[in-house]
Amino acid sequence: MNKSEDKNSCVHIYGPVPSRRLGFSLGIDIIPFKTCTLDCIYCQLGPTTRKTIRRKEYFSSEEILAQIKMKLASGQRIDYITFSGSGEPTLNTSIGKLIKEIKKITAIPVAVLTNSTLLSRKSVRNALLSADFIVPSLDGVTQEVFVQINRPHPSLKAEEIIEGLKKFRQEFHGSMLLEIMLVKGINDSPVHIQKLKKVISDIKPKRIQLNTVIRPPAEKFACSLSLVELKKINKILGEKAEIIAKFDKKEQIPPSKNLEEAIFFMIKRRPVTLSDISASLGKHKNEIIKYTNFLLEERKIKCVTHKGLKYYEPT
Repeated sequence: MNKSEDKNSCVHIYGPVPSRRLGFSLGIDIIPFKTCTLDCIYCQLGPTTRKTIRRKEYFSSEEILAQIKMKLASGQRIDYITFSGSGEPTLNTSIGKLIKEIKKITAIPVAVLTNSTLLSRKSVRNALLSADFIVPSLDGVTQEVFVQINRPHPSLKAEEIIEGLKKFRQEFHGSMLLEIMLVKGINDSPVHIQKLKKVISDIKPKRIQLNTVIRPPAEKFACSLSLVELKKINKILGEKAEIIAKFDKKEQIPPSKNLEEAIFFMIKRRPVTLSDISASLGKHKNEIIKYTNFLLEERKIKCVTHKGLKYYEPT
């Protein structure tokens, strides 16, 4: 473990934040910011800065558990404890231990959001078996589409990831939903959708959730599908599929007016990055994003790119 990473990291807990799938979700971030196996063109957190498939204990498990216990003691409503954050959570070798320790101290169900890339490894599948709810993603079922949309670590193969998903589905006794992010002109062709349908029938998830690019993506060319286009794909994939992309902006109201105002005040003063806001307000980046997205949707701020960095500034 890199001790400097642990020392300089933001808190590992954020929220509880309202989630359309998980109610009030307490986020657990166990990976350094933008450390991932993929560099997805649609990622709202921007480009991956550390692309890797190497698993290790990035942070102290004891410190993470201490933060979880402190939050649980606050008495706030928490519907799920969710491993997600700013990178691929299964890259942390302690995820299995953390899930088991959480189950010892609370009856709140544990969820894991994963990009599926490491499920081909038995050690990773075993680590997730104690969770209650797993949401793996699968955007490309051919290597060509997988590379286009997810820009993976060179060692990753779509075929192996699909096999890993099939094995995990057989081994896991909790609830598993498969999420698919659809990007216009990349993975939405009729040919790819039919291949996707075949793969889904082999994996046998409980449900399929269809999403598209709503929030500002890492790449400007990553464009969303319309609701009409999503409905066509939804019909092809069958009754297990549902559209989770939200086109009604009014539903995405952040829970704290004070924090929203503090963020807006910072942006009004000068252009700032996500890291600037997070460091200044002492809030996790994933929590800040809830508010910047709301301010973007309200057109109170805009996002600009300068020398590879995203800045927020007033409109």
